[in-house]
This record gives sequence, C-alpha cells and structure tokens, in this order.
Amino acid sequence: MTSVRTVTTMACAAALALTVPHSPAAFSAPAPAAGRPLPTRMADTGGGGQLITARAADLGSTTGTVSWWQRHGSRWHRVGTAPARFGANGLAEGSSREQGTSTTPTGLYDLPFAFGTAGKPAGTRIPYRPVRDSSWWCQDNASSAYNRWVDPLPGDCAAKEAERLADYPVQYSRALVIGFNYHRPVRGRGAGIFLHVNGRGATAGCVSVPARAMARIVSWVKPAARPHMAIGTDSGRTAVTRY
Repeated sequence: MTSVRTVTTMACAAALALTVPHSPAAFSAPAPAAGRPLPTRMADTGGGGQLITARAADLGSTTGTVSWWQRHGSRWHRVGTAPARFGANGLAEGSSREQGTSTTPTGLYDLPFAFGTAGKPAGTRIPYRPVRDSSWWCQDNASSAYNRWVDPLPGDCAAKEAERLADYPVQYSRALVIGFNYHRPVRGRGAGIFLHVNGRGATAGCVSVPARAMARIVSWVKPAARPHMAIGTDSGRTAVTRY
C-alpha cells in the first residue's frame, strides 16, 4: 500500500473479495443492554430517531459489533446487533485519516443513500441505486467527482483510481454510503466508505456485516428519522460515546 501522496486507492471490498456463508445466528434479536443504552451515553447521535453504532475494542481491532437503535420519545431501544468487520489496519480518527491506509474512520456520519447489485429489500425507503456495469465510485484525488458515485466513469477520473462497483457482487449486494468526507471532500482523506456485506475478512476501510443483517438494516433505515452512524472504540479519545 503506497501513501496518500501517490494517490493510491483501494476498494473497500477489494482486500478480501470472497464471502463467507452466513447463518441464521449472524445477528441477534433485540436484547436489554446492561445499564443505560449506548446512544444515551453518547455526546451526539445526529439529532434523529435512528442510529447505527459500530464499536471496536481499540484502534487496532479489525472486528467488533454493529448495533442499530430506534428512539421512541426520549428512550432508545436496540433493534438488532451483528458482528462487524473493520479495516485491515484497524480504525483511525476520521478527521485526520489518510487515504490508502486501510483504516476505518471513526466519527459520526449521516447516511446519504443505499445501493446494491441485488434488489432493494422489501420496505426500503432510503434512496436505493441499482449497481450497473457502468457504476463506479471515484477515488481519484485529481477528479471533480472525487468521493462520488459516477455512472458512467467521467473522463477526469482514472479507472485505476476508482472502484467499479459491479466487480464486488457479494460485498456490494447491498450497501449504505457512510457520509465520511462526503459533503465537503478533503482530498487525500479517503473515499468510498460504506457499510456493506462481509467478504472473507477485514475490509480496506469500510464496515461490513453479514448479508442478512445488511438487508435488515437497509429496509429499516428511514430518511425521515434522520439516521446516522457512529464509528468508534470502547474507550479512549476515539470512544464511540465521544461522537
């Protein structure tokens, strides 16, 4: 992996391109949490009624837990939870992360839209873009389309610095765009960070979960509830409760 100064890009799904079978136990039903629910201990949940948390033990972890939460009045309830995978080199503070480091950025982000090579799950309300052979995610720092879905690939985005989404039919069978570095992109910070279906192991910077959990999450997310996703560690300066 070269440094950000040589503008290397790597697919979130590319690190390990095969999937592992999922089982009915891949995610669990809601269960009461010990003490206060995690969202009530966070500095910010995005102000909406839905929140996804992705938590790892520490910055060096490549595995952890994704949970999704619904707010009813002033109380948060856990809807589901699933085992999660993070970047091959763990996690990194989102505000200082560098592209090409295979780290998952910590922080609190919105969820602009969903996409997939498979059809959208029943009940899906978030905008869902079908992946075609001509669908790409531009990661070229020199392009005006940096950190954007493009269809087709524009002339100023080099194919070697972009990700052809159809090349990952398993991982991108269903995915949510995480709003990291999305609304005001900083060149060199990173592009193409998603919540998507598991491959064989750690990602190149995304968060991944089993396929059945991903389908549930996509159908559960409602734009009217202003959903957000918080990524962080159990403790320390990148603790998920600090975001």
